[in-house]
Amino acid sequence: MINKNSLKSLSDHHKILIREESYAYLLPCVELSHLISNFTITFPDKTTISDDYTIMPHGSNTLVFFQYNDKLHSFLFGPTTKPVKVGDLANQCSIIFIIEYQPAGFFPFANINQKELTDRIIPFSMINDSLDSAMRAILETACSADELIMNFEAVLLQNIQFPYPEELALALQLIIQSSGISSAAAIAAHVSYSPRHLNRLFNLYLGMSIKGFSRLVRINKSIQLLNDNRSISEICEILSYYDSSHFVKDFKIVCQLTPQEYRAHMSDFYSEIAKF
Repeated sequence: MINKNSLKSLSDHHKILIREESYAYLLPCVELSHLISNFTITFPDKTTISDDYTIMPHGSNTLVFFQYNDKLHSFLFGPTTKPVKVGDLANQCSIIFIIEYQPAGFFPFANINQKELTDRIIPFSMINDSLDSAMRAILETACSADELIMNFEAVLLQNIQFPYPEELALALQLIIQSSGISSAAAIAAHVSYSPRHLNRLFNLYLGMSIKGFSRLVRINKSIQLLNDNRSISEICEILSYYDSSHFVKDFKIVCQLTPQEYRAHMSDFYSEIAKF
């Protein structure tokens, strides 16, 4: 299994989004970029992750491998619509490897109605035991971070089985490009589907409705703007909120705290860095 020093020798084979002494975020190869948002390798340290560290909802699946009490564990986080506190466990792990999927990106690897997985945390062996075993073997035998990532990509490419409709991919792109502002009716019309049929596809492949996913995109855009120190009034204007009270209400429904509370404790939260 790799150690923290291997992060220093990461090659330029993959684009590195962020790299610090104890963690690195990397983009996947081009062939996987429509399904995988990013890989993360972390060697937890209480100086960088607090016990209150919380993942903000982003509507996608996340596959997590971690070593805890000298044992390797793997869990699939289903499409997330609620915050998930992970810091207290993360700080007890010696290494964490994360595959963060694009919206609807997990479905091609497992033909499972994503509505059944929404906001659930499930041992990955219960989803795909053979793939779980193959990935565990890579983690246990890799000698470098580069070898780890490239071997994971090879296994993932071999396990793509269920491509999703191009119309769904276009609808997702339109929602993200509009920062979640476009209406469900407008998105459905653009891809020549009825809103009802497109909603069925969203529930099957994403685990949520068009409206639900659009809200998550909009809130994640607002988090990016909060991180950039934009004012509440600026955010409301950029994201077409009627007024600040509507924005605060929407933010609290998704994130379970106000934008002001988020800003006051920003380092305690992780929001997606590559999807939207």
